[in-house]
Order: sequence, then C-alpha cells, then structure tokens
Amino acid sequence: MISSKCYSFGYRALLRVSTILRFQGHYVNNAHCQCHTLHQQRRTFFNFPNSSRKREYCGRQLVGYTMEQMYEVVSDVENYHKFVPWCKQSIVRTKTPSNLKADLIVGFPPINESYTSNVTLVKPYLVKAECRDGRLFHYLLTLWRFSPGLKREHQSCVVDFQIAFEFRSTFHSHLSNLFFDQVARQMEGAFIQEAGNRYGPSSIPPRNLLQNGNVIKS
Repeated sequence: MISSKCYSFGYRALLRVSTILRFQGHYVNNAHCQCHTLHQQRRTFFNFPNSSRKREYCGRQLVGYTMEQMYEVVSDVENYHKFVPWCKQSIVRTKTPSNLKADLIVGFPPINESYTSNVTLVKPYLVKAECRDGRLFHYLLTLWRFSPGLKREHQSCVVDFQIAFEFRSTFHSHLSNLFFDQVARQMEGAFIQEAGNRYGPSSIPPRNLLQNGNVIKS
C-alpha cells in the first residue's frame, strides 16, 4: 500500500515540474466539454463520490513549425524516453510507413505502467496511439492531428492533441484528478520544446486556440 508521504511527495514533484506549459488545453471529465474547475471540494483519498472513470484532455494550438516537422517529432516514438516527461522506456517492436507497435513504460508518482501501444501513422496529418492491454486502463488513446497554419507564414501549423482513457480502478481514477491535467499539459508542451531543439526557434509565438472548450476563430 502506498503511504500518504508518497502521495504528498508525488504531488509536490508535479507542482515543481512546470517549465514547459506553453500549451493550454482543455480538461474534460465524463466525456463532456466542461472546464476543469480550480476549486474542488476537499475529500480524502479513501472517501470518493461516485463518478466516471473516464478522463479526456483536448488541446488546440497554432505553432511556428510545419506539419511535417511536428509529425516527425510526434511519430518518433522510439525516442520518447529522451524528451517525453515520465516516459522511462520506448522500444519500437515493428514499424511500417502506416503503423508501428511499441512497448512503453511510463511512470510518475505514485503510478508506473508498462503497456504496448499500437500507433497509426498518416504522414504528415495524424498520429494515433491506442492501448487496450494495460493493467491500469481499459483503454488509452492519444491522438495528434496536424493541419495548415497561417497562409502568410509557411512555417506554421495547427496542432490538435487529445488524450482519452478509462481506468480499471476507481481508486486510480480519483487519484488522477490530482495529476492528470498537469501531466497532459506537460506532455503536450514537451513535443513543442523538442521541435525547438530539432528545428530551432519557432517562426511565431504559440497561440492557444481553445477558450472554455470552444475553438477561437482567427
């Protein structure tokens, strides 16, 4: 059993890791687009109200990199352990131009999870990763879509990012309320930072295209 000190340490660690929050996403609970409230009712770890085990996070961002550049970063699964937060291992077992299968280990206090990810690749438009054999999850879906950006700026594109999953355990579902939105935003921002490491400074400042769950029209 995990001690209360472990939970306290994990929560403080996540709060400290906040250097790459360039992306601003939208946290969704129970598959409805509702903003994640900042003030939540206090409760203990072992006194949970009834709620869905499903979690979803959506982000939409205009960035100063091309569709091809962002696709190359996101599809580079074998190097996830080098730049994706909490990814401890990423080994690609099989790969074709349209699909790959990889074994990953992801860990952030107090959870460690190993799973096989089946990834669909549509260059340079889409990267979709699915898992249905994890010990923690009934399913896990990560979806990236890339579309043209500004007409006046060739080196730009719109990135849509989504994570959706369902925990097997009610305990882990409620535990994720403390960590999930922070983890998702950090993961999202890590790919933009990696694009900068590979291709240099972005042509334009990143712009959030979601406000209260709605797309902002240019």
